[in-house]
Amino acid sequence: QVQLVESGGGLVPAGGSLRLSCAVSGDTFSNYVAAWFRQAPGKEREWVAVISQSGTRAVYEDSVEGRFTISRDNVKNTVYLQMNDLNVEDTAVYYCAVDRQMSAVPQAYDYWGQGTQVSVSS
Repeated sequence: QVQLVESGGGLVPAGGSLRLSCAVSGDTFSNYVAAWFRQAPGKEREWVAVISQSGTRAVYEDSVEGRFTISRDNVKNTVYLQMNDLNVEDTAVYYCAVDRQMSAVPQAYDYWGQGTQVSVSS
């Protein structure tokens, strides 16, 4: 069974940075696409970024393009999300997810972490 554990969330002022990590276990990590999603209170879960199995291709949601960077380490079985220039609208619970094909649709992912809270103060 594939298991994902996120870490790195917290409270930061607007303009600050955070780096989220997601450790994956239970199967060969390099076989999986990895993605980050987020869910703000009262809103649906939305896609943030996705990275290919090899890490050579990454795609971002428009509002985070240029501020967030997704990366992965297939030796450490970990996917990261470096978040810079954070703003209040980035406040949400952030989830990592893995599956076999790249997608921006939450329903396409079978494996999820428990989420980590990111709060940005004005």
